Amino acid sequence: MVRRRAPEKERREQILWAAFEVAARDGLAGLTVRAVAAEAQLSHALVLFHFGRKEHLLQELLGWLLATTSVFDVSEDVVGFPHALDRLYALLQQEMARLTHEPRHVRLFFEYWALGARHEPIRVRISAELERYRAAFRENMEELLLAEPATFAGITADGLAAVAVSLIQGCAMQAMNDPEHFDTDGYLVAARGIIGQLAAPVTPMNARNSSHS
Repeated sequence: MVRRRAPEKERREQILWAAFEVAARDGLAGLTVRAVAAEAQLSHALVLFHFGRKEHLLQELLGWLLATTSVFDVSEDVVGFPHALDRLYALLQQEMARLTHEPRHVRLFFEYWALGARHEPIRVRISAELERYRAAFRENMEELLLAEPATFAGITADGLAAVAVSLIQGCAMQAMNDPEHFDTDGYLVAARGIIGQLAAPVTPMNARNSSHS
């Protein structure tokens, strides 16, 4: 019986998934061509044929990781909220839930981020991806500010996007550190409180002082 030869795209995906399993289990230091070949149950030569040396596999895995963890897509449920502030809360909930359900992906992303301190191509790539993610949020924040200028008076789209992304990334990190006990819903309630303070009218300092005199 002749075995069907897997298409190249399917084979590359198989190898990249195996590379993720190895890196998630053993760290990037344990990511070797032989370890990936063993995980994928393929020959060492076949992995080399598709990806060459370890450096190329490291870069390709990063691309695969970014494509599977940092894709930003506003769901129809989020768009359906009539009020800007409710859409923002729903967007935070969507992204927090998505990333906290992928702790191994998040952990590996931060390991790549640490590696970028001494590896310029990786640092540049991760920085570009983080900026792309913030930019996607910025576009949505601009729509919110236009929809409800009075609610977010004095707040810029850049500032609001930075706060939102920081809350989401912080949530992902906390869930990664303590997945068994981290309370995502409680974190979201706290995040809503922070955003609510941003949206609340700011009382000038002199007005507060005069009210107590």
